Formats: sequence, C-alpha cells, structure tokens
Amino acid sequence: MAAVFISLQPSAGLAAALNDAEGVPHLDSAGKQGYREFLAAEKHRAFVIAPGGLWFWKAGEDTAESAIEHALQTCLQEKALSCTPYAVNDKVVFDKKIWSQMWGPYQNRAEASGAYIGKERGDRFFNLVFRNSSGKLLKLSDLKGKVVLLHFWGSWCPSCLREMPELQQLYRALGASPDIQMVLLQVREKFATGRQWAQQHQLDLPLHDSRVNNIALDELALSNGKGVADREIAAAFPTTYILDKRGIVVFSHVGAVSDWPEYLPLLRDVAARSGK
Repeated sequence: MAAVFISLQPSAGLAAALNDAEGVPHLDSAGKQGYREFLAAEKHRAFVIAPGGLWFWKAGEDTAESAIEHALQTCLQEKALSCTPYAVNDKVVFDKKIWSQMWGPYQNRAEASGAYIGKERGDRFFNLVFRNSSGKLLKLSDLKGKVVLLHFWGSWCPSCLREMPELQQLYRALGASPDIQMVLLQVREKFATGRQWAQQHQLDLPLHDSRVNNIALDELALSNGKGVADREIAAAFPTTYILDKRGIVVFSHVGAVSDWPEYLPLLRDVAARSGK
C-alpha cells in the first residue's frame, strides 16, 4: 500500500461540512449517494477518495484506524492511484495539500526516456500527429515541457457535449498559463463540424484537428507513420488524459467529468513539480 499521511484531526479551514456530499471532491451521483450511506453507517467508519472519482468506505470497525486501513486497502486495489481519507466517524479530515499532490511522484529524465509507450499511468503517451486550429501540423512531442490535458470528444457524443461547459470553466480558470496546454481532439467527424458546434454554443476552447474526419475512420496518426485505433486510446467517449512535462501519463478518465475546475490544483502541481 502506498504511504498515506493520516490525521484524525478535523481539517482546518475546510469549507465543506461533514453532511455536505456536494463538497466531496470529484464524486459523481453514485459517489454522493455512497457518501450519504457512509454517514448513516455505524462507527467506526471511514470514507476515502482518490482523484478522478474513486471512493470507498468501511464501517463497523473496532477502531477508527482499522476503518481507515480497510477502506484504503480496498480503494488502492481498484486503481493505480493513491487514496486519502476524506471523513472518519463524525469529522472531515481531508487534507487539501496532500490532495493537490496525489498525481506524483513524477518521473525523472531517465525514467521517462525508458517508459513503455502506451496509455496507462506511468506510460509515455503515443506521439500523435494532429493539426492546431490554424491548420499547422503538430506532434504531441512538440508540447514537451508543458502539462497536457488531452481530451477526445465528438459533437455526435451526448456526454461529450454535456461536459464541454465544465472544460470551458477549467480553460478560463487556467488563463494564460505557460505550463499547461489543453488539446481537444474531435474524432470520427470533420474538424469543422466540431468547431461549428462549439461556436454555436459560445464556447472558446483550444480545439485541435485529429484528422480523423469521417465516421468510418477510426485510426489516429502517429509520428512514426503508423497509426493507433481511437478505441485503443478511448474505450468510450469522452476520454481524457493528463500528461506531465515529459509526456508521461499521470491520470486518465473514461467518460464525462462532473467538475473540471476541481482539477486545477492537481494540474498546477504537475506543472510545478514534473519535468525536473
């Protein structure tokens, strides 16, 4: 199990109250319902979370420490990310500082250069070839030195469209960040189709052209002249990857995210600490 600092003291300055399921970071509707069930369970109980929406709780333990340990064990078995306690018994113990650093530690130059090419956490992501909104041909490796939020979507995808306003909020919150680049790639439709939809909905997002511009096409181009099937990268749409400054996958998510601005502290941590 990854080492996790645990404090049973209430969090200082935390805005969310114990009973506020809406205040738990990254939870979807099922997670919020799970948190409410946790609050109704017998002591000793612990509710743990990981970035991206993973959650688990354990109740009816002899001690608070045992509840935390068993909840963390289950949480960590489900995903290759660290988990941290959010609430224990009747106290919110969530540590915002630890949370903002949970995509690390980040690979050094030697580790990154030897990383397997793929899509899993710790892999160096496929070196895709695409165009920016002005038509300039780019490779993903051209963005080395920047944190990249790589997002695959289509205007034919209902859940993609519901998520777009959240991505717009994140984009605005980032402002003119020199270290973080959002790259939104449409798939299985013309770039002009996706851009027209965004314009119709007054969305000003960094749209890029995947060059997969037909419903019958499903292969994204790579810098070595080969290709990779879009479904190999994205089992469903939308799918998002966060790459550190060396192009290493530090986070991925299949499906829509309910509150993208909540990811801002994590993105800023990658920008501050990766690529050293």
